[in-house]
Amino acid sequence: MFNILVVEDDRDLRELFCTVLVDHGYTAIPAADGEEALDILDSSYVDLIISDIMMPKMDGYALTKTLREANFMMPVLMITARESPADKREGFRAGTDDYMVKPIDVNEMIWRVEALLRRSQIVSERKAKIGQTLFDCDTLTVTANGTELELPQKEFFLLYKLVASPGRIFTRRQIMDEIWGMDSDTDTHTLDVHISRLRERFKENPDFDIVTVRGLGYKVVKK
Repeated sequence: MFNILVVEDDRDLRELFCTVLVDHGYTAIPAADGEEALDILDSSYVDLIISDIMMPKMDGYALTKTLREANFMMPVLMITARESPADKREGFRAGTDDYMVKPIDVNEMIWRVEALLRRSQIVSERKAKIGQTLFDCDTLTVTANGTELELPQKEFFLLYKLVASPGRIFTRRQIMDEIWGMDSDTDTHTLDVHISRLRERFKENPDFDIVTVRGLGYKVVKK
């Protein structure tokens, strides 16, 4: 059973999130602010954190930054009323993995929790698999039909990001920020070139396709 720490100063919301999580089979651990969350982490194992931003004593940005500096790598999902691009950028710079703006659909919250936990498990194992195709982060290799292919680093991690969440659409901006970095001057044409190379490499692969979602970005789908 996964342990999820819910850091939210609004008692009603905190209780709601905890109730929904418990109803879906998770163990929910409540905390009213960032300082209480850190105290809990000193004595309890946590698989994922759901955190508000605007809280007394220690806000969500400071909490997440403190966690990352202390090498806590569990996924963090921020749920907040702060919705500007600048707010989201600050959240991702602090180290959050996902971001939802209040008011939220609690069903969507659960779907995001499931996806974050699945990706976290894949990252910790540093391997992913679709059908009979294996992706290995340690060697930057893709193995299919008994043949092992080593990819250039950026091509591998671009493909790995997509295959780690099959069916999920990633925008060009999301991919560029993660693979090339938020401060990179690289334009989206470079991403499109990498996608074209990957499609050519794996055009005969029986397990997956890389699909363009017009106006949005890309996703990997299982065949």
